[in-house]
Amino acid sequence: MNSATSDFNTVLIPEFLSAEDVNVLVVDWSRGASSISYRIANENCIQSGKAVAEFIDWLNHQTGANLNQYHIIGHGLGGHQAGIVGRNLNGQVEYITGLDPALLGWVNNINRFQPQDAKYTEVIHTNYGLNGYIGDLAQVDFYPNGGISMPGCDSNACDHARSYFYFAESLKSGGFTGRQCHNYYAAVLGLCDFLPGALQMGGLRPKTGATGVYLLDTNATPPFSQG
Repeated sequence: MNSATSDFNTVLIPEFLSAEDVNVLVVDWSRGASSISYRIANENCIQSGKAVAEFIDWLNHQTGANLNQYHIIGHGLGGHQAGIVGRNLNGQVEYITGLDPALLGWVNNINRFQPQDAKYTEVIHTNYGLNGYIGDLAQVDFYPNGGISMPGCDSNACDHARSYFYFAESLKSGGFTGRQCHNYYAAVLGLCDFLPGALQMGGLRPKTGATGVYLLDTNATPPFSQG
């Protein structure tokens, strides 16, 4: 798990620890992420991701752990960083989740989150085109409420943060059933009633082998899941 925000950690860590007996590793790269220059912050994101991958290699060597035991999660800039970590581990991490990965400076950046960064990759988009990346990035991309404006929010910051609130709830409830869309254009327009596929968003277990774009609706207040 990696993040530059304490709110992210406060929301997610208790849900992980209550859902399953796991070890949680938190990467504090707040100094690198807080540069007033997006270019420098993005470069720090790339370098930090490489360093985390090196640490995981060392940790596995010391403990006998393996990449099938890891679920790497990041929000915003950390969403891309999570993918970079996995890429530097040869795409062998079991599960990587990007929570509204950042937009600015990443559209033409070859280091952005990629589908093959893990055995299973998933992205949750909640503020696309503003704080978050608009297009699909992973094997599976979810666009709750169309992916830009979340019920119960009155700011882009709130929309952006909803990605980790939704994911945290999914660890506890396993809810949030997405309906399949032809592509992300259909998802953002809410035109996803023509395909039969459905998939659960988030949760503890990777949906290895699943692909596609999914749309779902949420409530304005917890519990956010409509099932």
